[in-house]
Amino acid sequence: MTVLVCVLAAAGYVGAAHLVPVLRDRPRWPVARTAAWLAGLGCVAAALTGPLATAHGDLRAHMAGHLLLGMVAPLLLVLARPVTLALRTLPLPAARRLSRVLRSAPLRVLGDPFVAVALNAAGLWVLYGTGLLAAMVHSPGLHLLVSVHVLLTGWLATAAVLALDPAPHRRGVPARAVALAAGAAAHDVLAKALYAHPPAGTLRAEEGAQLMYHGGTAVHLLVAAVLWRQWYRSRDAVRSAERAALAAA
Repeated sequence: MTVLVCVLAAAGYVGAAHLVPVLRDRPRWPVARTAAWLAGLGCVAAALTGPLATAHGDLRAHMAGHLLLGMVAPLLLVLARPVTLALRTLPLPAARRLSRVLRSAPLRVLGDPFVAVALNAAGLWVLYGTGLLAAMVHSPGLHLLVSVHVLLTGWLATAAVLALDPAPHRRGVPARAVALAAGAAAHDVLAKALYAHPPAGTLRAEEGAQLMYHGGTAVHLLVAAVLWRQWYRSRDAVRSAERAALAAA
């Protein structure tokens, strides 16, 4: 089922990307974005199928799946800018409906970087700080629900921090950087807590906690680099506009 959903999502995105120059008379959709989408779906499939999906008793293997599903895949999927692609390829009435949904009060709240990052961090603390991790071993349905939650909250937090797709009431870069730093701190503290007090009955717990700490730090640094690049390019655009205004005066 997971593989089928990923294949359909991949086919839908690739098809829409090919329609951009045809429907909107725009340049071709960037290949890098399509590659990011396909790579992100690959991470989702790898985390939810095969050995990583059933390695709950091995904290290191489980944490590898967590990093792929909750951090690497969301970053890649956000870099693909699927909402922008949808707005460019949907029929005008459907695009307007999507825009109204994006402007709705619930999505305004959930799309705030502080709210999104808090939801993501809180979900991880519940997963690893309660008996939920052990319960997932005996319930495939619960495992699927938790996995979907980890993916969606990771995607929401990354999208809110980077704000690459259209979003109403977007916060400035400083606020998003603070939200990112807070999320990174919460993730690191949880990794250290797992190192000191690993979940009962798990193997390679110390290695799993170290992987969570170092792997999470690496992904957070990548997100920070993308955010910094946004800020730098926006400042460069402002400076260029100021120089052009002075030259025309």
